[in-house]
Amino acid sequence: MKKAKYIFLAAAAAMALSQSSCNVERLPYGSMATDQIQQNPDNYLDALMNGAYAQLGSWSDPMHRCGEYAGDNVAIRGYSTDAFFEFISYARTPNNYRLDQFWNSGYKAIAQVSNIINMFEEGQSASVDQCLGECYYMRGMLYFYFVRAYGRPYYQAADRNLGVPVVNGTPDNILSSDFFLSDRKTVKENYELIIADLEKAAQLMNEDKGASRPSVGAANALLSRVYLYMSGTYENPNTQYAQKAIEYASKVIDSGDYQLRSRESIMEYIKPAPDANPEAIFAVKRIASEYSGFDHYYGVGGMYANIGGMGWGEMFASQKYMDLLDETGRNDWRNDKFVDARAAYIEPTYQDKEVARFTFVSDNGDVNYAQLDITRNGVGNITAKDGDDTYQLTPVDVDQEIYTINYKGQTCKAYIDNFITLNRANPQFYINKQSRETEDSHLFSPMISRLGEIYLNRAEAYAKLGQYGNALADLNTIRTRSIVDGAYDSLDATNAAERIEKERTLELAFEAERSYDVFRNGGLLTRHYPGAHTQSIEVPATDYRVVYYIPQNAINAYPGVITQNPTSDAGVIL
Repeated sequence: MKKAKYIFLAAAAAMALSQSSCNVERLPYGSMATDQIQQNPDNYLDALMNGAYAQLGSWSDPMHRCGEYAGDNVAIRGYSTDAFFEFISYARTPNNYRLDQFWNSGYKAIAQVSNIINMFEEGQSASVDQCLGECYYMRGMLYFYFVRAYGRPYYQAADRNLGVPVVNGTPDNILSSDFFLSDRKTVKENYELIIADLEKAAQLMNEDKGASRPSVGAANALLSRVYLYMSGTYENPNTQYAQKAIEYASKVIDSGDYQLRSRESIMEYIKPAPDANPEAIFAVKRIASEYSGFDHYYGVGGMYANIGGMGWGEMFASQKYMDLLDETGRNDWRNDKFVDARAAYIEPTYQDKEVARFTFVSDNGDVNYAQLDITRNGVGNITAKDGDDTYQLTPVDVDQEIYTINYKGQTCKAYIDNFITLNRANPQFYINKQSRETEDSHLFSPMISRLGEIYLNRAEAYAKLGQYGNALADLNTIRTRSIVDGAYDSLDATNAAERIEKERTLELAFEAERSYDVFRNGGLLTRHYPGAHTQSIEVPATDYRVVYYIPQNAINAYPGVITQNPTSDAGVIL
């Protein structure tokens, strides 16, 4: 009987590590033999592709959480039993179901697109080449997101540190008693594969189907980021890779296919869907029916805010991020008076009462919020009351209502503000950037690439080459669309790293980039701000906790050996 591999049209492909071809006499319902599909590719490729895109939806949720929660843009109100708390606390364990989901959904998508690549020859038609190009893009993208989560930063011995296993398709011999898969490739080998896949994707794709599907622009955009990750640190840059980052970023920018959203557009209440967003290059399109819970509150946005009574609202904008927003002038949410347009992504839950709001260091060393009732005793004369104690506020900027207060022996910066509802002692500075896509809800499609990032990629690469004039122009392109008259007047070796990092923090906040940005440039992650996280933790780029453990379930199921990541700094190769 003829041996054949069967492709299931109605469901996503099985992971390469768990399913195989088999000998059958009759096709299962909803299935079709490989040779039949190959004879009529245009009739079936869309259905095959839909299976892969369905896996991206499942993959994108934990992808966002493990990328964003490990950074310093967010604070959580209290301890959570959910596995995502490990991302926040840096309590790394191999038994984390959200990392299981990240790994399994991603490798299922890799298996699906690899099977399509292996099944069809390029050059049959423009439509076949387009689908193959999309497959190469998705495979390269997924391996990139995997290697940055599970592999060390590229500048740290990329040829010796381990990345992730490469399993490009469902093996034919999976039922064999001697079936065996190779261990993890090195970080360098992973990046070589990623680049090859993305370059192949750009070569094959010939149609732009909108931001919800990959395109040549999407491949070039991701290549600019991949090479930026390979470009070393500001102190020790790899000029070859920095130049490549510039090359691919320029292809995107010079194409004219994408436009930056205006300051006014950024501040709009409703967010555009990917295909209606002129800045979007590629996003994982989500629809309302994919989310559990009324009004989609089980999605990422539901963790950041409570909108119309829907959403957990357990995570807030960090004080560190709020301070960065206010660096060029106070953003006053009481009357939507924003110096930085990106402040519109934050929504405090105000009550109608004036207070002095500030942070202070408690006796146990933690940073906490205080909101003290105030009394206005005339122009510039304001006192705050804390029990029986009265404190005089010293003006810093009366127009912006910024003061200092000597609170229990500490001099603290204080804002006159409306009282913000507290959640376990934390003011609810809700985040809406990942909510309200097309409607008043928590619907959102995770953004993979957009034009704002590409300008910042090129700015950083220019700075690493010492081309500060070019870097300044790109940096200010992004900065001035959010901050009126906010352009930097200079950029040089003494300030480039700091200024570019600040702008990346502001621009890409809540887009799952922050922690990776810190570590790939050899930075130190600190979170000395209010919240339930351990505020004393400082994570240098050399720390073993920079990367996640390979899920233990994946190791146990693997037909071969998967080497686990180091469990202490002693095992880190630098």
